[in-house]
Amino acid sequence: MGGGSVDALSIDEVHSLTTEIIREVQRVIVGKTDILRDCLIAMLSNGHVVLEGVPGLAKTYMARTFASILGCQFKRIQLTVDTLPADILGSNVFNQRSGEFWFRKGPVFANLVLADEINRCPPKSQSALLEVMEERQVSIEGVTRKLPEPFLIIATQNPVEQEGTYPLPEAQLDRFMFRLILDYPTKSEEAEVIRRKHIGEATDLRVLADPETIVRMQNTCKKVYIDDDIITYIRDLIVRTRNDPQILLGGSPRASLVLMSASKARAAMQGRDYVIPEDVRKLAIQTLNHRLLLKPEAELEGMTVERVVSKILGEIDCPR
Repeated sequence: MGGGSVDALSIDEVHSLTTEIIREVQRVIVGKTDILRDCLIAMLSNGHVVLEGVPGLAKTYMARTFASILGCQFKRIQLTVDTLPADILGSNVFNQRSGEFWFRKGPVFANLVLADEINRCPPKSQSALLEVMEERQVSIEGVTRKLPEPFLIIATQNPVEQEGTYPLPEAQLDRFMFRLILDYPTKSEEAEVIRRKHIGEATDLRVLADPETIVRMQNTCKKVYIDDDIITYIRDLIVRTRNDPQILLGGSPRASLVLMSASKARAAMQGRDYVIPEDVRKLAIQTLNHRLLLKPEAELEGMTVERVVSKILGEIDCPR
């Protein structure tokens, strides 16, 4: 089903449905409201997410629950040093009975794909995954197959273990809409996780959408109005990252486009058909924290990308 071949929902319907989706996911996932919201923004903006956090923070469970409630097909790829591109994309298999080859689809042929520990697979396999993220299709031996819509990849990285890993270079990280940092739950949230496990987890989760509905919501987000002043605000923010004395590598034009698309999706989820500066400000750090590279002297001074982006947000004029 093509994204432009179906109608759009109303803004009120998008607001109501996304609010209900997050509420339903939180029946089994404690806290993490911001992470869930940003994953939904990425889904509505046709983006992808890299999720960073130590093991045991329910990343797989969250993605599986999310897909279930969205009514989407879910696949998980456990990436290792032995993973080949064919393990991700699929391959032609010879049928001895018919004497013909047939295509066995890889796990990327799903609506929501969890690529677990992307930094553990070799660069060749990483490149295969990143190509499908950009092109949304798989080409093998001259035959191109479209991936289903919607299509979202949530890739995970373990920030602690570095041995035997292949960290994604900045140019490849740029393909992801957001880098989301998953932290430990608060004390009260951890107590609630234990309590829910003790009394039994909810098993009657409702399916609130389907792939067609999500594509209709994507179409709604595309129509959200963005004023020239907000476009100038996004431009000034990204251009400033290229000129800041503490930054070695600034944001690319792709960062500007991503920030605009994400801001429109956030506006729709909030029930507005227009973008406000707060949409841009709320999404700036997760949009830029994997795209910027600090100078060594700034890192030695203890600066972080998050702090530099916050500083820039305070320096540039915000439209009213």
